[in-house]
Amino acid sequence: MGTDQAVEIMRHLLREAMLISAPILLAASLTSFLLSLLQTLTSLQEQTLTTVPRLLIVVGLILAGLPWFAQRLVWYTVTLFTDLRRYLG
Repeated sequence: MGTDQAVEIMRHLLREAMLISAPILLAASLTSFLLSLLQTLTSLQEQTLTTVPRLLIVVGLILAGLPWFAQRLVWYTVTLFTDLRRYLG
């Protein structure tokens, strides 16, 4: 396997990782922003006010998106094994 092929595999791997993690990261960031804005406007400085909703949203999104995540990972694995002869040959 040459350097170009290794870079191509890593590029595809990182692309899949970004596609899978982006919805969760965006939802967590948006939740944190909105809760921080709410804390600023109401002068509440309770730490659990931001942690618990963000945790619930992230866990909910992971559970809701699990079938899609698994489908993407299986697709990537099948594609990688299908092209294995090209990478090794």
